[in-house]
Amino acid sequence: MTAEPLLKLAARLLTKHRLDAVLIGNAAAALNGAPVTTMDLDFFFRATPGSLRKLRLIAEDLHVAVTQPYYPGSMLYRLSKPEDNLQFDFMPRISGVRSFEGVRARATVVQFGGNDLRVATLIDVIRSKKAADRPEDRAIMPTLKRTVKERQAFYGKKKRRRSA
Repeated sequence: MTAEPLLKLAARLLTKHRLDAVLIGNAAAALNGAPVTTMDLDFFFRATPGSLRKLRLIAEDLHVAVTQPYYPGSMLYRLSKPEDNLQFDFMPRISGVRSFEGVRARATVVQFGGNDLRVATLIDVIRSKKAADRPEDRAIMPTLKRTVKERQAFYGKKKRRRSA
């Protein structure tokens, strides 16, 4: 199974509802060339009243509810549909990152199904995982760091636009 259908769906819904979000976590790492897998998609966004309204519209399109599974300890907003292997998590705060604007400015735009999807840099993914310091993040860190070195050696440090 590939995550491409979920990425296309996410890109289409974010574009349709004009929700400004950046893909983070292992999905972003994979799109940046890291040999990792995941089937859930994590997004960094601003939790403004307008963004939360747009998030509810996305949930309506998916026929799911917006839940906060770790409330009040976390501001994570989850859209989940287990029968379709769909889990989209939206976070207004992520460990190790100062601002949404900074992550957004450094992100690469990747097209899925003709829609743009902002993808966090591998450096921002590493920064967040290092700060979160969870066992699963510590386990993947050497792979992510090796991928950064390989990509910098191959591509250099310039941004590029990709299509998938």
